[in-house]
Amino acid sequence: MSWLDAVGWLGSALLIYSVMQARVLRFRVLNLAACVVLIGFNAALGIWPMVAMNIALCLINIWHIRHLVRTRDDEASYAVLEVGGQDEYLRHVLRVHEDDILAFQPDLVWDGAGTDHLAFVVQRGDETVGIVLLRVEGTTARVLLDYVTPRYRDFSPGRFVWRSSGVLAGRGISTVVTSPTMVGAYYQRLGFSPRDDGSYELAL
Repeated sequence: MSWLDAVGWLGSALLIYSVMQARVLRFRVLNLAACVVLIGFNAALGIWPMVAMNIALCLINIWHIRHLVRTRDDEASYAVLEVGGQDEYLRHVLRVHEDDILAFQPDLVWDGAGTDHLAFVVQRGDETVGIVLLRVEGTTARVLLDYVTPRYRDFSPGRFVWRSSGVLAGRGISTVVTSPTMVGAYYQRLGFSPRDDGSYELAL
């Protein structure tokens, strides 16, 4: 196999791998990389229609990546909606994503009936991208679930509940404590402080 064949196979494999991604940002980045490789491959062979197509795809991917990165911290791009603990739509989302949720929060128990329970749905446009479930103890909110749907797992939409939306501070909550059993916790990059029991704490 020549080095040019190897480049062609690499580009094709990367293209296939990119479309297998559930995460929207990861898909765009990998697809961009595949298109760059295939531009070089097709240019070396003189297949100019394929070069033109891959250049167009690169520009489309770059536009989407810039938009996603630019709006990932934009409060206007996300909405935090408080819902009832037994809200039927909340229950529907929890049922649909049950297996994935339990992979990240294996000890989750939620009935939503308690008056000390709070539930929030994080929306991007008309798409649900996250669920946050809390139990309030005085001025402390304990995180029972901080779930992000697979498409937006390269982002941290839960941050809009902690800091941007003001929904917790408006209730007199001054401290957020995460669950110590959450798998793959990401809280340190959001300014949370680690605790001895494996949980994280944030002062609002």
